[in-house]
Amino acid sequence: MPHFTIEYSANLDSRLDMKLVCEVVRKAAVETGIFPLGGIRVRAIRCEHYAIADARNDYGFLDMVLRIGEGRDLPTRKKAGEHVFQALSRHLDPVFADSKFALSFDMQINDKDTSWKRNNIHDALKVEAAHG
Repeated sequence: MPHFTIEYSANLDSRLDMKLVCEVVRKAAVETGIFPLGGIRVRAIRCEHYAIADARNDYGFLDMVLRIGEGRDLPTRKKAGEHVFQALSRHLDPVFADSKFALSFDMQINDKDTSWKRNNIHDALKVEAAHG
């Protein structure tokens, strides 16, 4: 954890480089200093079928959900969430300027008793850090 899932309207493909959007989110998550590097995941899912507002085809959306593990207090979560949201929002300023667009971001806390994980990336990063 943290795992960011981005769902976006297909009509954004011509306006956004989604690989770059994922990198903006990943970098902002690292900058918060509260997430383990080896746990960060950012994925983008293109939504081919969607309906927005009064169904005009030129409306777009990007909805991001962050799932994190338990243990961080509310002020810490809010500060980190605000940092990530502002980085993403700034990156999307051109989309807001050129089109009708909705951006949303929600943070969810996973219950540790019902969340299973297996990850050897943390160990690989420790070895890499130790050996330069």
